[in-house]
Amino acid sequence: MTETDAPATQIDDADPSRVRLAGDWTLRAALEVAEKLRALPDSVNAIDATGIARIDSAGVLQLRRFVTRRGLSLEAVDFREDHRALVCTIEDVADDRPPRKRDYGFLAALARLGERMQQIGRNIVALVSFTGENLVKLVRMARQPRRFRLTSTVAHMEDVGLNAVPLVILLSYLVGAVIAFLGSTILRDFGAEIFVVELVSIAFLREFAVLMTSIVVAGRTASAFTAQIGAMKAREEIDAIQTLGLDPIDLLVIPRVVALLIMLPLLTFVAMMAGLAGGVTVGAFDLGIPPQMYLARMHETMEVRHFLVGMSKAPVFAMIIGLIGCLEGLKVEGTAQSVGERTTSSVVQTISLVIILDAMAALWFMNMDW
Repeated sequence: MTETDAPATQIDDADPSRVRLAGDWTLRAALEVAEKLRALPDSVNAIDATGIARIDSAGVLQLRRFVTRRGLSLEAVDFREDHRALVCTIEDVADDRPPRKRDYGFLAALARLGERMQQIGRNIVALVSFTGENLVKLVRMARQPRRFRLTSTVAHMEDVGLNAVPLVILLSYLVGAVIAFLGSTILRDFGAEIFVVELVSIAFLREFAVLMTSIVVAGRTASAFTAQIGAMKAREEIDAIQTLGLDPIDLLVIPRVVALLIMLPLLTFVAMMAGLAGGVTVGAFDLGIPPQMYLARMHETMEVRHFLVGMSKAPVFAMIIGLIGCLEGLKVEGTAQSVGERTTSSVVQTISLVIILDAMAALWFMNMDW
């Protein structure tokens, strides 16, 4: 930088409160500009910047900070006409706004609650719309059976159903045994251990079997559906499917939903048998109730309606788990982080919705005396 380009300040001889600026007031000379401004006397309240050859945003900002420290406005600086566009732009960007009030948490929590409720509403609308779309495609598939992907459906049935049987049996058996043990602990005080049979049977036939199976499938299968479809979405495979003239709903969603509709009721039946076996085990080894007596008591006291109530929930839960798992996979935006977020969201949504619907169904069946 030459001497003629260097920033310079000169007090006006006729008016000591006025200073004339010259040279280049750019980022390259920022340190020198700062020194020149700090050296100005306190009596300066007007600045003549028409002598500046070149100025950039750094120079304008330093002048702005200088006049602000002196209690002046930027109008106290007289710029050249060809510099005013830059000055106006910097002034708009650096507009002083009142400081935000300190947030003690209530307003932020209220805002998050509102955003969450709005998001839940959007998710409900999206799920209803996606359900309607799948029902339309199922009706079309019934008219055009060639669209049905049998091989894909059977493969998903194996993954969803057969591979989950050991886990469902183990959990249901242990929960049935725990319910029988806890029930006997209370009923023993009244000499009514025999009613453990009704407790375990009604609990598993109506509620626990279908609920536990749905929760296991939601955590195991819904997350898998979301991750599989989400990975395809991230790799743009779904776009390629559409480019080939194929329907992603027919190809990816319906086989998974149909597999769940077939296998979840079967898994629920297996869970019922395993839970009842857990009750029989506790009755035989802890309560002194022989298996023959346990089964005879269950045959005398149980009604088929308890079994039908439990089984009637399985297709509804299967539809919910399959649709949410696939829908969240289709919402993936193309990054690995999005796949993880949608997988977590699908598990949370399916488990929450299954429990809520099960509670509502239990109240409805109870009021209907079923």
